[in-house]
Amino acid sequence: MPALTPDTIRTATETLSLLTDYLRESPDPEEALALVEPLLDEYTGLPVQLADTLRALARAVQDHPDTPRTVEVGLLVTDLRTAAWEQADQHTLHYILDGLRGLYGSAVATEPECGSCR
Repeated sequence: MPALTPDTIRTATETLSLLTDYLRESPDPEEALALVEPLLDEYTGLPVQLADTLRALARAVQDHPDTPRTVEVGLLVTDLRTAAWEQADQHTLHYILDGLRGLYGSAVATEPECGSCR
């Protein structure tokens, strides 16, 4: 796996921005659904990934030997973990996919994959 950089992460967010712009142009709903499905996947979608990322960041900050052991830092770590739980709760968005698949007659359901399998 190539090293991650802020630029590689920016590329991912720019891709998401392009998708948003595309969806604002009123594409065919089936095509739009196909593009959005990976984002809302119950196991690998954005809510789950962002929650995992926030928890990992909280752990990295808390466990780093140079991090000051202050109340303020403790509160920041707690806030990151709270945000992670809030994001993880959004995993239920995948149920919307089931409704949209039914609406548009798409019987194709995504299979859960780990992050490295995608």
